[in-house]
Amino acid sequence: MSLHRKGRAALVLALVVVVAMAFRVSWNALRDIAGAIGADTTAATLYPFVVDGLMALALIATLVLAGRDRMFALRVLAAYTIASLVLNYVHGLVPELHGRTVDWGRLADWDPANWALVLLATSLPVGSIYFGSDLVAKVLHHRPTPITTPIENTEESTETVRNRSSSDLTVSTPAPITRNVTVLPRPVAVGFLKSTVTAKPIPATEQPTTAPIERRAAAAESPRSRRATGRVPEAARTPRPKRTPDELLDEARKATADWPDAKLTAEGIRREVRTSPANARTLRDTLRAERGAQVA
Repeated sequence: MSLHRKGRAALVLALVVVVAMAFRVSWNALRDIAGAIGADTTAATLYPFVVDGLMALALIATLVLAGRDRMFALRVLAAYTIASLVLNYVHGLVPELHGRTVDWGRLADWDPANWALVLLATSLPVGSIYFGSDLVAKVLHHRPTPITTPIENTEESTETVRNRSSSDLTVSTPAPITRNVTVLPRPVAVGFLKSTVTAKPIPATEQPTTAPIERRAAAAESPRSRRATGRVPEAARTPRPKRTPDELLDEARKATADWPDAKLTAEGIRREVRTSPANARTLRDTLRAERGAQVA
């Protein structure tokens, strides 16, 4: 355990040393950039703390915050890291910045690039005030989520407490109380006198036993007859004489004598003569042929 703590302490110490050396390298470049945009000696010395210091603050905030606040801290860290990288890159490209011989407000030869770099360098201190204050407020108002114990451990602890409480009981559970039933004397009427005579209680062995009454369940009669299901047998059907094709044709002629040709259909004939669809089609074709012959 002690070796593990020593290893962690050594790792943190090495990280602090590396960050300090990297800050020293970046501090030189940022100080020269600050002098080029018009900062005095004191302001140029403090300028690197404004940029790289906010990066360290945002890194600590990401370790404390959670959810959306953590994403905000990560964005601030990424933005200031990119800004510091750009300013260090410009410091390496412009040799005049090392000897402070460059003109004030001149970080690049191309005017649009120079305006963008000057805007970036001058806006970083203002951004540090805003973002730094916001990060500190978020860290101070942050409430860490409580660590909940697993359900299994909770059940085990509950069972342990239950077992302990049951073993600590000094008085056992009392036995159930049985009711003592006593037979009271019954009044006996003698003649026309309504007097009470104490009768001896009948022992349990001599008491008459009553046979249980047998209850028979009578089938409930249905108020209405059940509907027959399935196919009706031939014997139950109403006898109907079968008609020959000639008889069907005569009936169809009589029924459709005054029908127009448009109404002369198989369905209409079937309903009128009460026959099958096949016979109705045959009758329709025959009647149409007869009418066609008459017209011809």
